Amino acid sequence: MLKVLLLSLALALPALAQTPRPAITGISHLTLFADSIPQSEKFYKDLLGWDQIPATGANSGTRFYTNHAQYVELVTPPKLGLADRLDSVAFATTDAEALRKYLAAKGVSVPNAVTIESNGDHTFEVRDPENNKVQFTQPGSHPPAQPQNASQRLSTHIMHAGYEVHNRAALDHFYKDLLGFHLYWQGGNPDTRIDWVMMQVPNGTDWIEYMLYLPQHPTLAQLGSANHLAPGVTSVAELQKKLESRGWKAPTGKNPQVLGVDGKMQLDLTDPDGTRIEFMEFVPVAKACCSAYTGTQPTPSDAW
Repeated sequence: MLKVLLLSLALALPALAQTPRPAITGISHLTLFADSIPQSEKFYKDLLGWDQIPATGANSGTRFYTNHAQYVELVTPPKLGLADRLDSVAFATTDAEALRKYLAAKGVSVPNAVTIESNGDHTFEVRDPENNKVQFTQPGSHPPAQPQNASQRLSTHIMHAGYEVHNRAALDHFYKDLLGFHLYWQGGNPDTRIDWVMMQVPNGTDWIEYMLYLPQHPTLAQLGSANHLAPGVTSVAELQKKLESRGWKAPTGKNPQVLGVDGKMQLDLTDPDGTRIEFMEFVPVAKACCSAYTGTQPTPSDAW
């Protein structure tokens, strides 16, 4: 009997020693380089209606909140005129320190400790297999208070972010095998090709999108389109009315409302530095090309 107990304990020890992965619940924020913060303020604050709050981390910058837990952070670039405006993408987690230890146990290079920001956020940063900065944030106990102009937001939920990817297999190992993301949808134009791969977070409805179609040395315009963020809306038709009421004008002779091959309506804007803001309806209005959705569709945020 003693031998049986010892054998059972020996078999159980490796499982007990494994560090469990804490929940990853969605997009936390994106950090973008902005050549002129005042020009960008007009776009994110005045046009999009997102609340502006100074950054609380080490970088000097400013944040534009779409809800109390999601934001775009703008920082000054190391030099003006950079082609790549994306500094990093960040995901929300329920336990940053546990996730740091989990990734370390999986062989990922991680910092020695998480960083605690002045608002209580616990964060750390790693690099994905293509050397992109990926951050993880455990929201702190002092989120920003609801602003008086909260009703002016054109979107209450950043539901996905996309960036340039060349090696899908390497990214899949990082996002799927290590972090637990799953394939949400994939497709291309033409439909015989895969240009876009959406990987949904394991414990929420947000996703990261691999943009696979770029050349080895993309232009500023190509990078600005690929490295993007997507605020969700219920109706792009209603979105266009709100935009026009704030002075925005659609391109002459072109309907800005487009049906994507994923079956969702979208309306693209471009911020002052060329980053595409892909407003997208939460649910498809037509059958998606190429593959079926495999996960739950996102919804507006019920927080401010």
